[in-house]
Amino acid sequence: MEPQLLHSVTDSVATVVIHHPEKRNAMTSAMWAALPPLLGTLAADPQVRALVLTGAGGTFCAGADIGALQDTPEEAQGLAKRAEDALGAFPKPTLAAVRGHCVGGGTQLAAACDLRFAEEGALFGVTPAKLGIVYPASSTRRLVALTGPAAAKYLLFSGELIDSARALRTGLVDEVLPAGELGKRVAEFTRILVGRSQLTQAAAKEFANGRLDRDAHWSEQARGSDDLAEGVAAFLQRRKPHFTWSVPTSG
Repeated sequence: MEPQLLHSVTDSVATVVIHHPEKRNAMTSAMWAALPPLLGTLAADPQVRALVLTGAGGTFCAGADIGALQDTPEEAQGLAKRAEDALGAFPKPTLAAVRGHCVGGGTQLAAACDLRFAEEGALFGVTPAKLGIVYPASSTRRLVALTGPAAAKYLLFSGELIDSARALRTGLVDEVLPAGELGKRVAEFTRILVGRSQLTQAAAKEFANGRLDRDAHWSEQARGSDDLAEGVAAFLQRRKPHFTWSVPTSG
């Protein structure tokens, strides 16, 4: 099978799989270019309420295909940054499910997700210093926001890999699961996500990401939504809520 991004939608959860197992799921230029339009399609699907990004087999992503960097480094970096930005802007909750190596462009993609769950034994690294690459400013800021400046500098200056326990301590990872338990936990957690209010999630995502000009917008959305009334009624009636607000397909 050619290197590609596979995707499926089950029970309101979209799963995108990085599939290039012969090179530990390294991202080719075509794969980087394919990610933004794929995310656009999934974002516009009203059935999708959350997204999981993972890798085929026992590896998340070993980074960018180095051959592309040799031929057209600036173009390759631009493709990677556009893919990262598209993932960061996805309007619904995103979760990276990480097994094995998550290195270079793999960490760049995982960091662009809202949450990262990893299996014990996973290894993380940000490796531009090994290649003489200037890591994008926006990618650097995203890493600093997750780990703090000292841990981000350790990763960026050295290019060394860190294990899942250290990734958890630094904030790069949100949960670490025993071997064989990652899939079960991701399925369990995404079921929680799809049952919550998309209104709350969408507003919280923008605010947490630092957007400062949307207070009035979200107040208006809340006034026009039945989610609060439904949430209160469900609580009082001891039942699961059925929230109806959804992310507009126009963004």
